[in-house]
Amino acid sequence: MKKIIIAGTSSRVGKTTITCGIMRALRDMSIKVVPFKIGADYIDTTYHCLATDNTSTNLDEFMLNKNTIKRIFMQNMKSNDIAIIEGVMGLFDGYQDRDDYCSTASMSKILDSPIILIIDAGKMATSIAPIIKGFLEYDKKLNIVGIILNNVSTDSHYNILKNSIKKISNIKILGRIPKQKDINLSSRHLGLKLATEDAENEEKLKKISQIVKENIDLQSLLDLSVSPDLLYIPDNINKNYDITLAVAMDKAFNFYYKNSIEEFEKRGVKIVKFNTFTDNKLPKCDGIYIGGGYPELYARELSQNKSLIQDIKEKSEKNMPIYAECGGLMYLGGHIEIENISYEMTGIFDGISKMTPKLQRFGYCIAKSLYDTPLTKKEDILKGHEFHHSIFETNFDTAFEMEKELYDKSVKKWNGGYLYKNTLASYLHIHFASNPNITNNFCQNMLNYKLLNP
Repeated sequence: MKKIIIAGTSSRVGKTTITCGIMRALRDMSIKVVPFKIGADYIDTTYHCLATDNTSTNLDEFMLNKNTIKRIFMQNMKSNDIAIIEGVMGLFDGYQDRDDYCSTASMSKILDSPIILIIDAGKMATSIAPIIKGFLEYDKKLNIVGIILNNVSTDSHYNILKNSIKKISNIKILGRIPKQKDINLSSRHLGLKLATEDAENEEKLKKISQIVKENIDLQSLLDLSVSPDLLYIPDNINKNYDITLAVAMDKAFNFYYKNSIEEFEKRGVKIVKFNTFTDNKLPKCDGIYIGGGYPELYARELSQNKSLIQDIKEKSEKNMPIYAECGGLMYLGGHIEIENISYEMTGIFDGISKMTPKLQRFGYCIAKSLYDTPLTKKEDILKGHEFHHSIFETNFDTAFEMEKELYDKSVKKWNGGYLYKNTLASYLHIHFASNPNITNNFCQNMLNYKLLNP
């Protein structure tokens, strides 16, 4: 099979831009590319989709065990020619300082995948040699097979860099990306904007792919990507639920892991989507899932859809199972406050969401359930990721005891998540493939609701 990881020496070396350029260039060559993103990122995957016309899948070592990662990977490889896997941060950057856990390097070992390393060489000459030498020798178990040099415009600069690298290694130099001012992808407070939010992104991708075709040895990249198939234990899911899950999917709520939705579909659950801006009522359903996103950007519009807000609140009062993450929590609260203007939301949880200039929480953490919820039994553990620029001010009791291990092995604790009847909302983003019990619990709750409300 063919698979390759595109890694960086650090964040902001051009990983996403170059990865998407490679994906689109290969697609233009009639090669079927299946994209993957290492880590919890929801946004880079939208660019992968635009570049390949194929759905991108997250591979996250904190939330998923190794067998699940391999299973998801191999199942998505079907009918595709090559997997292009975008790394996270720098090659060796992972969870705190726990060796390479949750890093791109660790994922390369799980997937038995070769690596192409991107380095921003715009302000380097001979100094590039010891940097690359360090990356090549730091972990001899890795298979770093190629180098791409970013921000290199002139032939003379490129030749200096190549000659310096050749003195310390015979690693394949696949090419360079010249300095460009107009191909940067749009960003905001949570990172890049979603690919579909900027009409210019399609033109940017065309330009990036053309630059890649002119400057990167794509045939060598394909040759270097040949690597072993992965062995895994298939999942064994027999329960066939005759239930329907309504999923909010629009410009405000769109942070979902592809395989989270598939976990429900594998159990026979019918997925119906609804739009929090244009739908006056929920579709006929037995449960609701509202993911993260950017409700703060559309608070006024969301608040104007009174009919849908009321319908969701009424379903909550009737004990319909409802689960919401991050932006979904903000939507289920009483109000979202933007620049001292308060916009009314569903009011299931009496509280106010306020935006803050700095990140409130960032990174992996676990949640111990203090009560039975639509997803968990008391004392159950959820593993997930938090990343938000807002706080939720409320007098509601919390549903989870949260923990995060810090770099010095100390543990930071706080309480989070809110439970009302059969509605659960939290800042924590989880992956439904992480533990089958989570999905089964939610499905069973939906089935119980359906039986009581035929």
